[in-house]
Amino acid sequence: MSEETEDATTELAWSLLPRPGGQDADARRFVNLLKLSLVDLLYEDDARGRKSAVEGWGWPTRAMSMIGLRRLNNLESCVEHVLANDVPGDFIETGAWRGGATILMRALLDVHRVHNRIVWVADSFEGMPVPNADLYPADRELDLSKVERLSVSLEEVRRNFRRYGLLDDQVRFLKGWFRDTLPTAPLDRLAILRLDGDLYESTRDALTHLYPRLSRGGCVIIDDNWVPACSQAVDDYRAEHRITEKIITIDSQGAYWIRQ
Repeated sequence: MSEETEDATTELAWSLLPRPGGQDADARRFVNLLKLSLVDLLYEDDARGRKSAVEGWGWPTRAMSMIGLRRLNNLESCVEHVLANDVPGDFIETGAWRGGATILMRALLDVHRVHNRIVWVADSFEGMPVPNADLYPADRELDLSKVERLSVSLEEVRRNFRRYGLLDDQVRFLKGWFRDTLPTAPLDRLAILRLDGDLYESTRDALTHLYPRLSRGGCVIIDDNWVPACSQAVDDYRAEHRITEKIITIDSQGAYWIRQ
């Protein structure tokens, strides 16, 4: 890998990260380094791998998160928003993979000394479901159920939290298909609802069972808004429930809105 290419990707990465300063400089340095670690930019030397880590493309080999710096920045911004505005509720991600985004959520609670919110990690921990094309035709061409890299066990995700020193009673896991776990999930209110399930069915299940629990001022983040099946599920749910808040683009893949 050339010096010029490494310099270019490093410069791009740091251009996306807030510069430390003021009384919170040490906390900012920690969060910046955490995000670089979660996407594996600290150790990745391959040119394409570094670019992918910044932009959130592909399925990385070592990284804790595949969503890239731009969507990690968005998640941090949403957490900062709900904490600054005292928006009540816990945080959840539906579709956690290796746990990177939820590790960031838990770390931000530590940074802000917040002890009364839970980070919920919802996943099958067995990979992607086989699409039910009869009920959800939009998922017909989205069979990722045999992709082994997308299958990460609960034990591995717990180990990843533990490696960052963040596995405690403010982290709880919901294991199983969303249609089974989310209707009876033992949570009341949410401030952050982050959806990363790709499929129409997974996206629809998460919105149906969790959006009504999202507090006013809370953030709903759609990681796979670029996937037609996912964006269709979002559009259908919003239309049926007359949700008119503006959808804000994060990057080439993700989007979010704030519930009013």
